[in-house]
Parts: sequence; structure tokens; C-alpha cells
Amino acid sequence: MKRLEDCLLYGILDMGYVQPADVARVASQMIEGGVDIIQLRAKKFSTVDVQWLAEQIHPVTSDAGVPFVVNDYPDVAGAVRAEGVHLGQDDMPLEKARGLAGYRTVIGKSTHSIAQAMAAAGDDTDYIGFGPLYATPTKPEYPPIGIDEVRTVHEMIKKPIFCIGGIKLENLQKVLEAGAKRVVIVSGILQAKDMTAYCRKVKGMLG
Repeated sequence: MKRLEDCLLYGILDMGYVQPADVARVASQMIEGGVDIIQLRAKKFSTVDVQWLAEQIHPVTSDAGVPFVVNDYPDVAGAVRAEGVHLGQDDMPLEKARGLAGYRTVIGKSTHSIAQAMAAAGDDTDYIGFGPLYATPTKPEYPPIGIDEVRTVHEMIKKPIFCIGGIKLENLQKVLEAGAKRVVIVSGILQAKDMTAYCRKVKGMLG
């Protein structure tokens, strides 16, 4: 299984863009393109349905040695033996999530400012999501924070930081020049005509 420290391109399989029957195929195409870690984000689905989706995706990621992360549902992550769980600012405490998911599970947390990132780093969080850098339809409730603090947050925190929010091929170079080392891409990948080719281009830019 790929180590978190070696993951550069984080793909989110957001069910706002993908039909349930297509999740395994989409995960496979993302992996073929070089995505290093995949998260299932199914905000409006029931726990039973999220577990079904996770059961379709995890065999694909596992066979490829790509860590699989479940957003918001540590109990589902535990049930399917996912490699990780991702939490938002308003989700349950980290230790409770780790207890539900299993103590070997990687825990990531969304942060929207340097202060939140520092707080998350002080907890037992394994990685940090930092953003949204740009406006994004998947997180309309969060105003974009821009790229000015990207370098600073990387200097202050040594844990893996994945920049997120409106990042696409068109602005990726600016994000990297601002100091980002790892990125999360959602709609750019999922709306691409050729997801595999798109991911390969992104991965090439990430080194």
C-alpha cells in the first residue's frame, strides 16, 4: 500500500458527479492516470448506501495499492477496512472517529485557515486538507482563501498538506508556484472527457 508521504495527487470520487453504478470504473480510470489516494464523498447518501459504494471501490484501490479514504463515515471505513477517514471542522472528535474506523486508520481533516491547520496538526491528525483555495461548487458554503498562505502553512506544518478547492489543470501551476506540494482535484478530473489522460497531465506537473 502506498505511503501517505508518497501521495501527491488526491482524487475525490464525489457522488455529485458520478453515478453509483460507475464508481468502480471511475476509480479504476483515476488510478490508471496516477491518482495516489482516493476518497469517497457521498454527502446525501445513507450509511447503508455509502457502505455499498465503498464496497465497490475498495477492491479496486486495494488491488492497485492506492489508499482508500471514506469521507464522514468512520463506521463505514471500519466495516470495509478502508485505509483512511476524512473529517470536516464540524464532524465528530478525531479520537471517536479513530475508534470507529480502527486505530490503524489514517485520519485527515479539512482546514480553512492557518489557525485551523495548526490546531489540526496539534491533534493526532495524519494529514491536512487546506482550502478552498478557489471558489468551488462542491463547497459553496466556504469562501475561497486564496493562495497567499500556502507557502506559510507548509513552513509551519510538517505533516502532509493537500491543497484543495477549485484546483484544475488551468491553475495548477500557480498553486505549485505558491508552495503547494500535494493537491486534491475533484470536478476537474470527474468532468474530464478522458479522466486518465487528465490525471496523467496533473501527475506530470506534480513530479
